[in-house]
Amino acid sequence: MLRISPMENKEKCHFPARALPPQKSDADLGIARAAGILALGNVTSRVMGLGREMIIAHFFGATGLVSAFRVASIIPTMIYELLIGGMLSAALVPVLSEYAASERREELGRVVGVVLTTFGLALGITVLLIEFLAPYAAWLLGGGFTPELREVTTLLIRLVIPAVLIFGSSGIITGLLYSLKRFTAPAFGAAVYNLGIILAAPLLAEYLGIRSLAVGVLLGASLQLLIQLPSLKDISIRPSLNLSHPALRRIFLLYLPIAAGLVISQVQITIDRNLASRTGPSSIAWMANATTLIQFPHGLIAVAISTAILPSLSAYAAAMSNPGHEEEFISTLALGIRMVLTAVLPATVGLFVLSYPIVALIFEHGRFTSYDTTWTVLALRLYLIGLVFASVDWPLNYAFYARKDTLTPALVGVLSVLVYLAAALTLIGPLGMAGLVLADSIKHISHATTMLVLF
Repeated sequence: MLRISPMENKEKCHFPARALPPQKSDADLGIARAAGILALGNVTSRVMGLGREMIIAHFFGATGLVSAFRVASIIPTMIYELLIGGMLSAALVPVLSEYAASERREELGRVVGVVLTTFGLALGITVLLIEFLAPYAAWLLGGGFTPELREVTTLLIRLVIPAVLIFGSSGIITGLLYSLKRFTAPAFGAAVYNLGIILAAPLLAEYLGIRSLAVGVLLGASLQLLIQLPSLKDISIRPSLNLSHPALRRIFLLYLPIAAGLVISQVQITIDRNLASRTGPSSIAWMANATTLIQFPHGLIAVAISTAILPSLSAYAAAMSNPGHEEEFISTLALGIRMVLTAVLPATVGLFVLSYPIVALIFEHGRFTSYDTTWTVLALRLYLIGLVFASVDWPLNYAFYARKDTLTPALVGVLSVLVYLAAALTLIGPLGMAGLVLADSIKHISHATTMLVLF
């Protein structure tokens, strides 16, 4: 893939001055404070996420209907990750951080307005296309489902896909708040998203069945956006369609390499879901339950710490030409990795040893049986093999993004997906669902190892 530097067009683009990097002691204190806020938000989110999964397990078990919902609900997530989520840390936060000084707030509002308008139009068109192509999307992701289950999946896709518009707006607002180092509202956004399903399923399951979960997705997405708006009271966002804006061009230039890698990642997710649907109607539900438990330490530790160090890494990287700042960059990254390892290693061991009682306690009630517990535990333990590597990967990726290098993570991402596909196609025959989970762990091991070698 070709990487185009934004400075190649410097005659046409006038970029704002970069923010000065923070002093080291202040930066460490700021990182610790931000990490604490994000960790608290993640604790709340993960607890409510477990509550969400307990609600789903109680009312619907680990049936084919739940697998159909998992397939449908992943589509807005995939689109969001492709168009917004991947851009957030790789391009949006680094560029918006350059406008974050108090004297540039008016300009910052204009930039965010341009980004919201541009991506809002793109997401709106995407929603209309998916509404029309929903049966094909259901077949692509759930090709192993029965025709009846694919019909349910199609209906659920059409119900949940408008959520991508809300996710997109919320993600851009999150990037804005991160660039301003306002972490509190975004930290609790995922928690209120989970609240949507927690409220909708008990109230509506009797009347709407599995469709109540789709209503919960839309409600949760709306709450996630609304909770962030009060933090923008001093920012005047002006919607505008200006495709030639220098900041938008910089975001695109930084994002293009990572977008190519994300396309490959979404292809992997599509193949993974399709293959999983062929190993039994409940496989996707079991894998999703295990993933929920994995995301607790992963989100609480790796994501929180990595997000907290990104603004400081970006500031040090921007001033890399000045003496001492490269050393501060490396020191900040090393601090982040040490913090991740110190917390993730014991969490991994504890979760592996206690996996059966944890899964039984959380999920085994209502329509969720002991048979479902056994298979969820198997998936969880195989996912845990790659947890440490997946966690270390986050600060390493963010370090490349902070240095405006989005090409290297993209290329490594493509390589790791190829590793996954080779492992999955080799292991699914003899191991079924377990082979797919093991292939995912192998992917994380290969990705983190390669990133560490290349840094």
